[in-house]
Amino acid sequence: PLTVGMLASVRGLARVGLRAAGRPAVLLQTRFEGNSSAETKPTVRPKDEIAQKQLSITCYSELEILIHPDGILPVIAFLKNHTYAQFRNIVDLTAVDIPSRQRRFEIVYNFLSLYYNSRIRLKTYTDELTPNESIISLFEGANWYEREVWDMTEVFFANHPDLRRILTDYGFEGHPCRKDFPLSGYVEVRYDDEVRRVVAEPLELAQESRKFDLNSPWEAFPAYHQALQTLKIEPGEKKGDGKQQYACTYVCMYRRWDSAGSDQFWRTGSRNFA
Repeated sequence: PLTVGMLASVRGLARVGLRAAGRPAVLLQTRFEGNSSAETKPTVRPKDEIAQKQLSITCYSELEILIHPDGILPVIAFLKNHTYAQFRNIVDLTAVDIPSRQRRFEIVYNFLSLYYNSRIRLKTYTDELTPNESIISLFEGANWYEREVWDMTEVFFANHPDLRRILTDYGFEGHPCRKDFPLSGYVEVRYDDEVRRVVAEPLELAQESRKFDLNSPWEAFPAYHQALQTLKIEPGEKKGDGKQQYACTYVCMYRRWDSAGSDQFWRTGSRNFA
């Protein structure tokens, strides 16, 4: 469990980090769910509280810190290196788009302390024009996480050595996880057999004008259209070692599965191998 000394150290170092960044330290609020008998419901944050508070600490079963963007590096450095913390594993880094806020993007860091068997969630906020500081100098594993966040939401990370797309295709326009990005996208990507490459075409929402290829790729082989064959043993004929029978049964099962579906495949398999 996280100790009181650790929380005090977080508050102290966060104030130092904010002062070093030219920001005044603010009051830190700590609340433990369930410790007070008078408190029966969790506190709901006001809509614009994220724009007024620079740092707050909330603890349920896990520790969650909301911090000003200027104090992100000193606080993460403390959480990684301090004796009472030792959060030396970054689990995830993501961003949430909340258009109703003045600073619409909430960046979420998740860290793990194997020594204390504890997790911590660190949150900060930014907008489309304000870059967020990269933490690659502290966690090299955050490299691809930050690239993914930029690819999906357009949150820019300053001092990132190679900030480029990682999930979308080359030449992709837009950022899919933003709330203002259309669900259907802007273009339709498909493989064209005539030019033998992937092509991007303007999106056509009318279903009758879209091209659907529902043919099975196995239909190109002549053996696909032949009748199914099974191994027959005449009366009085001795069975061999069984290898030929099992080989033929396997081929027939595979072709039945491709043409009739997985249910027919399992019924055929249980009948032939029983």
